[in-house]
Amino acid sequence: MRKAWFAVAAIALVAALAPGAAAQQGRGNLSPEERARRQAERELALQEELQMARPMEALNSVWIEELTWIEIRDAMRGGKTTVLVPTGGIEQNGPYVAMGKHNYILESTCEAIARELGNALCAPIIKLVPEGNIEEPSGHMRYPGTISLREETFEAVLTDVGASLKAHGFEHIIYIGDSGGNQRGMAAVAKALNEHWGETIAHHIPEFYDNAGVVEHMEKVLGIVEGESDGYHDFYWITALQMVTDPATVRYDQRVAANKATINGISIAPKEKTIEVGRKLMQFRVENTVKAIHAAIGESTH
Repeated sequence: MRKAWFAVAAIALVAALAPGAAAQQGRGNLSPEERARRQAERELALQEELQMARPMEALNSVWIEELTWIEIRDAMRGGKTTVLVPTGGIEQNGPYVAMGKHNYILESTCEAIARELGNALCAPIIKLVPEGNIEEPSGHMRYPGTISLREETFEAVLTDVGASLKAHGFEHIIYIGDSGGNQRGMAAVAKALNEHWGETIAHHIPEFYDNAGVVEHMEKVLGIVEGESDGYHDFYWITALQMVTDPATVRYDQRVAANKATINGISIAPKEKTIEVGRKLMQFRVENTVKAIHAAIGESTH
């Protein structure tokens, strides 16, 4: 009985595969001229598709992952030929703050930079970055949930992302990172890509990660000074920036309920006040970063 069942199954499988196999054999019998003709037809159809009109109003977004290819094409035709490549991380940040701290900050900050520039889009946030040794855990990797990339893996990802964006015609590729461990890899990749391309298209902007400047601005302009550290990988100014995107990522409600709504001697309540501080600090970062981007692009075009 089982032999009969296997025989029927085998016959059915052969029958199912036969059309595909026949089609493959048919393509193999085509003359070089016919194959070339069909390839030319496919290419013509693709080129016609690439010129199709946008069928509806474009979404008001600067994030490549949120846009359609037609919206990106039209945005580039309209002058948005600069693209930001933001890098974040998944790392421990103490008992109150979500592992994706840097990524949440970049959600608001990268968009603000792109809109301030006026001619830029944001590539998807690269959320996985070097966070310490993996097999013999070091640094943040000693805490559950941290995800680390080897430096060579990180740089390979940055390289392929940059090359993809250049292939589509972006004229300036801007690498920004919200974590100290990302800086060396971004600088190395930008340098290597420009050497490979023979022109300056990739730019690493270290000014984005001017944490000391942000703290100085908070202290001297906003009059807010953090006290002694609570001993966590957490700061008031970073929490304020993160709360601009989503207060839940710093467990605002839970901390208020548990009487834990402070960090380094400063209360994060009321929520609206801290979010306003975060917006002011973000604007400071945005202005400094945009200035640095203009300088980098200006130098590369002279």
